[in-house]
Amino acid sequence: MLDQLRIGIKSEQLRNKLIEYDLYDLSIRERLIVILIGGFVTGLVGFIFYKNLFLALLFGLTGLLFPRIWRSSVIKRRKDKLLIQFRQALYCLSSSLTAGKSIENAFRDALVDLKLLFIEPSNLIVQEFTIIVQRLDNGEQIERAVTDFSSRANIDDLTNFTDVLVTCKRTGGNLIEVMRRTTSILTEKIEIQTDIAVMLAQKKFESRIMTLAPICIVAILSFTSADYMQPLFQGVGRIIMTISLVVLGLCFWLTQRMMRIVV
Repeated sequence: MLDQLRIGIKSEQLRNKLIEYDLYDLSIRERLIVILIGGFVTGLVGFIFYKNLFLALLFGLTGLLFPRIWRSSVIKRRKDKLLIQFRQALYCLSSSLTAGKSIENAFRDALVDLKLLFIEPSNLIVQEFTIIVQRLDNGEQIERAVTDFSSRANIDDLTNFTDVLVTCKRTGGNLIEVMRRTTSILTEKIEIQTDIAVMLAQKKFESRIMTLAPICIVAILSFTSADYMQPLFQGVGRIIMTISLVVLGLCFWLTQRMMRIVV
């Protein structure tokens, strides 16, 4: 009875440490900073294109939407970071399984190797493997621990790995051979995704520069040749500036969409 109580307490402590990768709560300070920076940037763009303080303030109000955009960005970057670290974990698991270790002991050995690779204790994959090993020590099945990890991460590669692991454990297949092949396939896929991300990094930077260049040109001409640009800030000129701003936004959205390659 006492052992069950201890296991229950440890399980509750582990649940409190679990990270929900699809969720991210911004602190009040972080939310304010994002709103102020986003509002300042959009307000500045509005002032450059319209030379009107009221319209610039209206543009600045769009800063209220930036916390949602920032939250999505943080979640994506955290998942990408976890996936790259998971590739290293797959190497460790594969080497242990090839040496004839059971899947439970392979996770324990992989945790030791990961602590050597990633010195920071706050590292995501080290935290997750620590939790999995602790749950194994508490008597939980490996399938349940890994399934919980993949469901919280909500990453296709982790889900595929978990499905193979659970299927092999339930059907009694050749776990070592299947896991080794699965690890090899997933590792190659993650490497391809990483290579694509590296190749697209420069193109994404260039697209941001191309989007920023027209805004800078309008700003320079507005402050150096005010009389030349004056017709664009009144009457029909504002319609032209609005169309230009919309087209510029659509071009940026399309370039980002085109470079979103899913493997």
